[in-house]
Amino acid sequence: MKIAGILPHSLVNGEGVRYVVFLQGCPHHCHGCQNPDTWDFNGGKEVSVIDIAEDYKNTKCLDGITLSGGEPFAQQEACVELLKLLPDMNVWIYTGYEYENIQNTELAKLADVLVVGQFVESLKCEGKMYGSSNQRIVRTERER
Repeated sequence: MKIAGILPHSLVNGEGVRYVVFLQGCPHHCHGCQNPDTWDFNGGKEVSVIDIAEDYKNTKCLDGITLSGGEPFAQQEACVELLKLLPDMNVWIYTGYEYENIQNTELAKLADVLVVGQFVESLKCEGKMYGSSNQRIVRTERER
């Protein structure tokens, strides 16, 4: 899995205390993006999904895992592999894609919450679980 980094405890990337994996590589290049260093598909570092899963399991006081970007759906296979190693975890995924374009993917079906839509700087909002008002929070009916 190609990642830009990991934030082991976050209060702003989903509900509760989240373990956040920032994926490397993004095709969207949203103007005003807070993580433009994650755009380059050649950047970041390779990390084993097994190592990430073990680190997650060894991190205390977590309410779940969040996949953010870059763009998680650009690395669907690796993200699916990671989430299958953490089957009972609450999962949030931030994506620039619209829900209608990803809803039937295996990765989307492993999420409890999808935050969908590209960031639009002119619609930026503070204090929300998303960056701009055009984005949507979709709570899935994930089966466990």
